[in-house]
Amino acid sequence: MASVTPTLGIHHVTCVAGDPQRNMDFWVETLGLRLVKRSINQDDPGTYHFFFADAEGTPGTSMTFFPWENLSQGKVGSGQVSRTAFRVPEGSLDYWEDRFDEFGVDYDERVDRFGETVLPFRDPDGLPVELVEVDIPEDDPTVPWTEFVPADHAIRGFHSVTLWLANPDSTMDLLRTMGLEEVGTEESPGDTPGDERTRFAAAGEVGKYVDVLPTVQAGRQGHGTVHHVAFQTPTDDDQSAMRSAVQGEGLRPTQQIDRHWFRSVYFREHNGVLFELATSDPGYDSDEPLDDLGGRLVLPGEFEARRDEIEAQLTDVTVPRAEAAETAESEADD
Repeated sequence: MASVTPTLGIHHVTCVAGDPQRNMDFWVETLGLRLVKRSINQDDPGTYHFFFADAEGTPGTSMTFFPWENLSQGKVGSGQVSRTAFRVPEGSLDYWEDRFDEFGVDYDERVDRFGETVLPFRDPDGLPVELVEVDIPEDDPTVPWTEFVPADHAIRGFHSVTLWLANPDSTMDLLRTMGLEEVGTEESPGDTPGDERTRFAAAGEVGKYVDVLPTVQAGRQGHGTVHHVAFQTPTDDDQSAMRSAVQGEGLRPTQQIDRHWFRSVYFREHNGVLFELATSDPGYDSDEPLDDLGGRLVLPGEFEARRDEIEAQLTDVTVPRAEAAETAESEADD
């Protein structure tokens, strides 16, 4: 078996939402992430696929959503990504609490975890999300998008995901095979159903952590849950070697699937969480200029020939713009 290049960390996280406009408004205007791609679910082309990321769609920054409007509310439980955490600069959580108060966001008290301060909150669909204060180095690969949130407070890509698992040992062995290293364990009372959190670290700078918590709490997929988590395997060779290593763990990864902005391999790990391996190229700017990312509905490959049919099935959405928001606020004050 070819040697495995350790994953750099999380590539993207894909979640299930309800109303597409509400989803768009929250993740763009409230959280200040850029819509870098407005497309469709390539396995269900009557459904949008939104990609929210930093200013350039850097790997390790994109939170993506399938807004399945007719699906029921989900419940986070065993065999799922239970929390998705983002990095924010040190000292910015006061700003975010004030912003959440202004926008009516449901959030909890801060907690300390592995020496870092964490602010838990939920999106409008009830999806559990966290902000974690970290020191952002000057050479950080992420590029803050500043249309709604200033750079010194802006979200700077993923910090971590937390996995809720019935039998963590087999998944922890898989994470080691993927090149993550166990870096610590601590008690985790109150905020999770498990009493011990184990942290693994990947080789990269963004989205490097995976936390594992034991739980047998039942869950179901629906609005407010994570569909899958993708890990960075930058090149085709990296991905192929990782796929072979995953097979060696007794799992059944798919063949490579072309997702237009990256190439993907999918598999369910031992406890049922859907994992993806994703390449770095060709990237979100491969079919749109960087300045115009998210500006139009992009229909990859053969779907372009079905544009009229597909657009007729999709709910109209408007991408929030800072100028429009300022105009509306000014008119409301008059």
